[in-house]
Amino acid sequence: MSNMTHLECSLCGRHYDADELHTLCPDCQRPLLVRYDFEAVKKTWDRESLQTREPDMWRYREVLPLRDANMAIRLGEGYTPLLHAQRLCKTLEMPHIFIKDEGLNPTGSFKARGLCVAIARALELGVMEIIIPSAGNAAGAMSAYAARAGMKAHVFMPKDVPSSFLQECRALGASVTLVDGNITDCGLEAKEKAEQNNWFSLSTLKEPYRIEGKKTMGYELAEQLNWQLPDVIIYPTGGGTGLIGMWKAFHELEQLSWIDSHRPRMVAVQAEGCAPIPRAFHAGEEYAEPWENARTVAAGLRVPLALGDFLILRILRESNGTALAVSDRALVEAQMRMSSLEGIFACPEGGATLAALEILRKEGWISSEERVVLFNTGTGLKYPDVSEML
Repeated sequence: MSNMTHLECSLCGRHYDADELHTLCPDCQRPLLVRYDFEAVKKTWDRESLQTREPDMWRYREVLPLRDANMAIRLGEGYTPLLHAQRLCKTLEMPHIFIKDEGLNPTGSFKARGLCVAIARALELGVMEIIIPSAGNAAGAMSAYAARAGMKAHVFMPKDVPSSFLQECRALGASVTLVDGNITDCGLEAKEKAEQNNWFSLSTLKEPYRIEGKKTMGYELAEQLNWQLPDVIIYPTGGGTGLIGMWKAFHELEQLSWIDSHRPRMVAVQAEGCAPIPRAFHAGEEYAEPWENARTVAAGLRVPLALGDFLILRILRESNGTALAVSDRALVEAQMRMSSLEGIFACPEGGATLAALEILRKEGWISSEERVVLFNTGTGLKYPDVSEML
């Protein structure tokens, strides 16, 4: 049984019943966060018990939101490897570079974590038809878990996404609508259809449970580093659910007394053609303005406006982190370096993290002895034409 107690608005703090179906806070239209009774958790769960558990993200079920653990929908998600990037370490003269390879999740990306939990919880609350706007990877993950759960899935994606994403969703049984525009345009059309047909939307941060799946990256990272968090985490940031989820995980782990108060400096990297977070961060803004004419080959980074922008910016500042943008050429070249040096066929978004590390190291923002974790959020197999731009 879950130790979930309630939902809490991330902006105004208002509480809501966790056993009712919710989207955004009706008062301020901001994301809801799941809260737990950690005193109860500590009475029944400790770090040592993890040694006998299955190597997937459901090993952390006490801090996941399903009331009935038998409702979990499994395709082998989570517990992806944390790899010591020895050849990159030698090249950059930094001995402590690690890559968390999320491309080994089902459907080839970190999106499996969030959609797995969101769909399982929606099913537990009686939902049978769902919809999502997506630049690609989230659509594939939703389609897979919806098929596994016996739910009807509707996908709205930009018509210029790589064909591999479209083929994946259709093969998995989803109904796909191609939209002439970016993810924001997809979101507007999906919202209209959801309201017309009473479909439940799994759009980024518009329901509470994708964050809960994504936060397991933070739990895993702590466990894989023997409960000592790294100095720096560099994360490719579109909607930012993973970054928000990990930060939530670190606070929860401290409440469990499994880690101390040390936090990594969090780095959000975006593409120069769509960089609302770096712009807002360096301008000292609390919210990000929409990015006009968003363009980048890294489909997951083409998010002109993130609903959780204020949470991302808050985390960067609380952690003494930073935000930066890299060019498409730089991120693709770094993608190829990561792939050829470490044997990880990274996605372009993953390549952006290495490009960011190289910039921050050159600027002296990261020192040579610091322990740095790069997140490769998906497999490069879904971007067959990206390398041709070089």
